[in-house]
Amino acid sequence: MGAVRTYALRALGGLIGVAGVLVLGWIGWLWYESRLPNTYGVMEYGSHDHGGGPVPRGGHHSGISVADLRGPRAGAADARFTLTALNATIRLASGREVEALTFDGVSPGPELRVRQGELVEVTLLNEDVAQGVTIHWHGVDVPNGEDGVAGVTQNAVLPGQRHVYRFRAEQVGTFWYHSHQVSSREVRRGLFGAFVIEPAQPTRIDLDLALAAHTFDGVATLNGNDGFQSRKISSGASVRLRLLNTDGTPRRFTVQGTQFLVLALDGTDLNEPTLIENEMLEIAGGGRVDIAFTVPLAPVWITLAETEVGLALNADGVTRPITEASAEFDPSSYGEPAETPFNASNRFDRRFELTIGRRPGFLDGRPGLQWTINGGIFPHVPVFVVREGDLVHVTITNDTDAVHPMHRHGHHLLVLSRDGAPVSGSPWWTDTLNIEAGERYEVAFRADNPGIWMDHCHNLRHAADGLTMHLMYEGVTTPFKIGDTTHNEPE
Repeated sequence: MGAVRTYALRALGGLIGVAGVLVLGWIGWLWYESRLPNTYGVMEYGSHDHGGGPVPRGGHHSGISVADLRGPRAGAADARFTLTALNATIRLASGREVEALTFDGVSPGPELRVRQGELVEVTLLNEDVAQGVTIHWHGVDVPNGEDGVAGVTQNAVLPGQRHVYRFRAEQVGTFWYHSHQVSSREVRRGLFGAFVIEPAQPTRIDLDLALAAHTFDGVATLNGNDGFQSRKISSGASVRLRLLNTDGTPRRFTVQGTQFLVLALDGTDLNEPTLIENEMLEIAGGGRVDIAFTVPLAPVWITLAETEVGLALNADGVTRPITEASAEFDPSSYGEPAETPFNASNRFDRRFELTIGRRPGFLDGRPGLQWTINGGIFPHVPVFVVREGDLVHVTITNDTDAVHPMHRHGHHLLVLSRDGAPVSGSPWWTDTLNIEAGERYEVAFRADNPGIWMDHCHNLRHAADGLTMHLMYEGVTTPFKIGDTTHNEPE
């Protein structure tokens, strides 16, 4: 019996040893497969998902280049700007100094305002930002070659270099610009600014002000001010405030002392907005909300929730309101329905599922708990393939315990439903949709802007950790590459 027992134990030990070798070999294979090459193209990774639509003949490696999908090259620009990226020390209102990356030595960078229909020309100069810089026009549906994504639509602009962006300002609304080269660091350090497109014939407003929320080294600010700004304005004056969240996590604003209208979300006007008061406005990372009100006799406070930062109108900038917001603004039921170019009852040419998850694995050789898209860890994520003119339906599900502001470049999405409940208010168009933990959205868009477009979480740290994918049009290619040897690193 002793010999039998000894033999059995040896056999079991052998099996355990073989199993251990197999497990280690499997882990080693996962590690090996996760590594990214020194240089790669976005068309070379992931799996093509055609959403139930036709698969193109001849593959995806021939056709028009994104380098040719540019704005007008000829003609004098109606609005011309030059932005210089450089390292600078900025001083907040409190006196605190921040070593920042800036446009023209300030952060936020200069506010750019243009009129609808104008030909816009922006020359980007890089004075000394060592890793390079680009400009992405967040929420502006520019031609793909003007989108400003390093390694996808252009090369990063290195120190001493320049790049010229030209596009027609077709939309109206509140947008912003920021670097899309090492964006998780460069935006956080200050490379951003407000971009406003006014109507060709703007209406008269007494105060039209963009307020960009940003966190510098853990300090919350509005337009670089880490305290309460105080401003005098006559009662009865009309005010439009353009609230921007340049951080990666949601920011909440309160408006106290007056009723107000929510005019627009992500640069798109809402239909028949109604007066509300004491409602919290939550803005996704990268999102924008425009509000309007008439100045009352009493003071008005616009506060960045849970901070000592805000704007005080007709107040001393020290006194704080004592009331709290009683409810949270819900864009799915605000305003009145209106006709849209398509809706949930349409026949869609392609339907996609985008499910955000998390699981243990390797990202470029690094072990950890990784973000996934449809179960895959970057670069093993889907590439959604569409054909110009397609009507596209996407179901987005967040199976994680984190919030993900999903940003689709080059297109605005019509929100159809949230957690199965149809949108009942104004048509809700968005380019940066805040997906809370456990939420599910149905959205739709018309594929009317050919190119290769990023679709990623605008918590830019999440994007840098793999929560990014692309939307590809049939017949479009890119000559640009990502990786160390190209100096292109979009996230």
